[in-house]
Amino acid sequence: MRYRDKLLTALLPGLLAGTLLAKAQEAQQPDESWKKVYRATATKYDDLVNTKLDVRFDYEKSYMYGKAWVTLKPHFYPTDTVSLDAKGMDIHKVELDRNGKTTPLKYTYDGMVLRVQLDRTYKYTDKYTLFIDYTAKPNELKVKGSAAITDAKGLYFINPKGEDKNKPTQIWTQGETEANSVWFPTIDKPNQKTTEEIFMTVPSKYVTLSNGLMVGQKDNGDGTRTDHWKMDLPHAPYLFFMGVGDYAIVKDSYKGKDVNYYVEKEYAPVAKRIFGNTPEMIAFYSRITGIDYPWPKYDQIVGRDYVSGAMENTTSTLHGEAAQQDARELTDGNGWEDVIAHELFHQWFGDLVTTESWSNITLNESFADYSETLWNEYKYGKDAGQAVNFQGIQSYLQQPENATKNLVRFHYADKEDVFDQVSYPKGGRILNMLRNYVGDSAFFKSLNLYLTTNKFKSAEAQQLRLAFEEVTGEDLNWYWNQWYYGAGHPKLKIDYVYDDAAGKVQVIVDQTQGADNLFRLPVAIDVYNGPNKERHKVWIEDKTDTFTFTYKSRPDLVNVDGDKVLLCQKEDNKTLENFIHQYKYAGNYVDRREAVEYCAKHQDDAKAVDLLKAAVKDKYYRIRTFALGKLDFKRDAVKTAFEPLVAQLAGNDPSRVVKAKAIDILGGFGNSAYLPLFIKATADSSYTVAGNALEALSDLDSASALALAKKMMKAPAKGELQMAISTVLIKSGDEADFDAISDNFEKMPVGQTKFQFMMPYSKMLTKVQNTEKVKRGVDLLVQFKEAIPQAYRKQTDPYFDNALKGLANQKEKEGKTDQAEYINSKLTKGF
Repeated sequence: MRYRDKLLTALLPGLLAGTLLAKAQEAQQPDESWKKVYRATATKYDDLVNTKLDVRFDYEKSYMYGKAWVTLKPHFYPTDTVSLDAKGMDIHKVELDRNGKTTPLKYTYDGMVLRVQLDRTYKYTDKYTLFIDYTAKPNELKVKGSAAITDAKGLYFINPKGEDKNKPTQIWTQGETEANSVWFPTIDKPNQKTTEEIFMTVPSKYVTLSNGLMVGQKDNGDGTRTDHWKMDLPHAPYLFFMGVGDYAIVKDSYKGKDVNYYVEKEYAPVAKRIFGNTPEMIAFYSRITGIDYPWPKYDQIVGRDYVSGAMENTTSTLHGEAAQQDARELTDGNGWEDVIAHELFHQWFGDLVTTESWSNITLNESFADYSETLWNEYKYGKDAGQAVNFQGIQSYLQQPENATKNLVRFHYADKEDVFDQVSYPKGGRILNMLRNYVGDSAFFKSLNLYLTTNKFKSAEAQQLRLAFEEVTGEDLNWYWNQWYYGAGHPKLKIDYVYDDAAGKVQVIVDQTQGADNLFRLPVAIDVYNGPNKERHKVWIEDKTDTFTFTYKSRPDLVNVDGDKVLLCQKEDNKTLENFIHQYKYAGNYVDRREAVEYCAKHQDDAKAVDLLKAAVKDKYYRIRTFALGKLDFKRDAVKTAFEPLVAQLAGNDPSRVVKAKAIDILGGFGNSAYLPLFIKATADSSYTVAGNALEALSDLDSASALALAKKMMKAPAKGELQMAISTVLIKSGDEADFDAISDNFEKMPVGQTKFQFMMPYSKMLTKVQNTEKVKRGVDLLVQFKEAIPQAYRKQTDPYFDNALKGLANQKEKEGKTDQAEYINSKLTKGF
């Protein structure tokens, strides 16, 4: 599972994420009784063996009519009853099926669990098959989701009646955590495994996708078709999947296995630009794990209105619609590639070997998170891998409450709560530190042993430890106790004391997070004289540790954590000269980034400015972009020194990301000499470059920008260009542009760009006189508010309501009472 938004701030700007979120949290009085509840792995009374389903869909009612044949056996102890999860269903019939001959069975059903009285007592060597005739009614079930998975009704009918002409009709399912039991009866726990067979009857115009292979199709002669999918390898019930819709199927392969991409037809020409690295990813992951891709095929499908980012259903990954990027979006880079890598790695970590409980979700999600680092390192180089790893550290550190949570969490309020920044980026960084400690060979051999030992089974974190211990020969309880079963992270203060007379340097490391939570950290300390490096491996384990190194000439740099792998906060008291040397000679992505960060705080120093000049020409585009963003152009000397460099980047940088940033900076200078550059850049294939250029042009020549914006409105636009077009039109103050601006706003996907544009759009409405247009604008704001995932609504609704209330007050002042009344009627009840 990949987060729809890894952080609330990925959706909302800092004002909301900081101020309103803090107020909302202050207002809440949390129930902490859950802290006394131990979340044990589900007891296995019975084992699933095989699940066979025959389903058809009622698009008018959003129902699914299902027949299930569930084969089970007692886990160990004899039993004459069995309980199945079956949420919100109508149960029509429960029978024992012996080779097609059925016998009615007694049962009770409370709307969530189906309890069946068997015909006799069965031993663990006995298998039996239940036949259940039922109706699934997902829209009538009241359930809650989480920040990662924003809804939990299992089966989703998207635009089932075709009423929205701008949205396709689709069906897709989402099982994690325990929602697939909304559409088929099962034991909906991650420590169960079962083979699977599904017959799906659908309108003939649609295609279907499910786990395993399609082994048959039948035209029913009534406008419907039945597709037969079969999965002969066991996997967890939450990984079952069905997808139905009008898709183009773009074919690819890996070693003769189908690797297909199900996309809306307009995206078929670019499907391989989006997903085309998948076969290479499969080969890479097969090589590093030592286990060739274990499943019969690997398909990926895109679903509208998806409740998360993506989901690793076995052989059939489901992606949210943000995966579908057009050719111009892809010019800025494939923004979905890390998600594709993440979900694919789950086919090994999560699907082949599955966490036995949600408490141990690190076995699924930490590995998938770390796979993004592994893929980027392999495909795009060490800088790319280190950049992803660094982003993971920062993502975890941004939320202080994360430091209170164990990675393996046996206490939580709701199972959905474990899908957070601890299970994802912190867990990924813990794996990265472990890899650095044991070495690549031992790390990947240990992964192979873990996967081989537990394949087609479930596991807990201790089994991962045992695999590492068997390979390395080392007791690693200290590492697991500290990082897996403990909380928090080290906070380090690092000082350096040089004694030239004695020819030694002392490195003093203080752990400042508190003496009751000291960490044991194997660390490399690198001592540099010029380009020459001497590495010392040490252990940080006390509240204060002092390491002494001798020298003949004072080192140019002492670099603690030479590989920059520690998950920590640190105050590293190096000098400017040390950081300059670090940038030049230590040289990995984080080393260079740290040097840029330090020099950005000393832009009055010529040496720091010289390093920043080197940084805007750095070999890696993320460093160039970071350095540009740190420059203080309010300083005349900085502006004089860097403006020519920025202009060069705006015109010639090979990265569209850097080019767009440079254009954005130039736009703030108000220099008409850049008009030709801006005009040319508005035609760039990158939406970001073109959008930034249009806004820059607007500040210099509003008439030309307005003419261009009106012209651009006739062609599809997304992202920064979409927002820039609307911003320029709003600036013009012409109510005649209202429909075009509103159409643009309506088309924007839910996300940060739309949220940022929401306030300018609402301010535009204060100038609109036509009542019907005001109503339409207000309706679009309310639709956007309601489209935000429910998990965020307590934080976002006040922001919308404040904007609407301000608009209502303005209309009231203008005497437009009918408009004000309409706006007030749309406010959240009780606001």
